[in-house]
Order: sequence, then structure tokens, then C-alpha cells
Amino acid sequence: QVQLVESGGGSVQAGGSLRLSCAAYGASYSTYCMGWFRQAPGKEREGVAAIEIGGSTTYADSVKGRFTASRDNAKNTLYLQMNSLTPEDTAMFYCAADFRRYPPCGRRHWTDFRYWGQGTQVTVSS
Repeated sequence: QVQLVESGGGSVQAGGSLRLSCAAYGASYSTYCMGWFRQAPGKEREGVAAIEIGGSTTYADSVKGRFTASRDNAKNTLYLQMNSLTPEDTAMFYCAADFRRYPPCGRRHWTDFRYWGQGTQVTVSS
């Protein structure tokens, strides 16, 4: 059983930065696809970034140029560097992982991920 543990959330002012981490425990090998999702109150869960084991990364249009996802396969850890944060980025951020190679990592819906973290809150004030 894989357990994902996120950290790094918090409160910042608009224009600030945060770095989220997600450590995967219990995996005997690296998960193929890992992703970051977020959910604001009253809104659906949306994809933020997805990254394959080889490093190929896909971003939501709303975060392109501001967020950078990366992973350290040796440590089974996923990261999300978030810069130029705006109040619209306020949400609970979730880490997700899956061993399967399909669907393509960059085109997965949140229901295509088997393992989830508990979430970490990001709050951006104006």
C-alpha cells in the first residue's frame, strides 16, 4: 500500500511563493505518473500538474509559467514550486500517484489516480 504525505502548504501574500512536497511511502518502485491537484471550496477538483517518471510534465493553463513540478525518483518525492501566487490559487492541494502507464500522464482526470495524499492548504491573501 502506497501512502502519500504532503507538506509545505501555508499562507502567503499575493506575489509570494511556496514549495509543496509529497513523499511516497511503501512503494517498492517509483510510480509512473504523479500529479498535483487542487480544490477550492465549492469548486471541482482540478489538475495543476502531472509528471511522468521520466520527467515529462504537463501544466494547467492557469499555472503555466508560475508553477514548476519536479520529482526525485530516488527519494520517491514529488515537488511543486509555486511562484507569483494569486488569491485565485487558494485551495487545498493534493498529491496523487499511479503505477499504471495509461491513460497518458498529462491527460488524466483525477479519477485516474489510485493513490492520494491527505492534502495541504494553500491560502493566498491580497
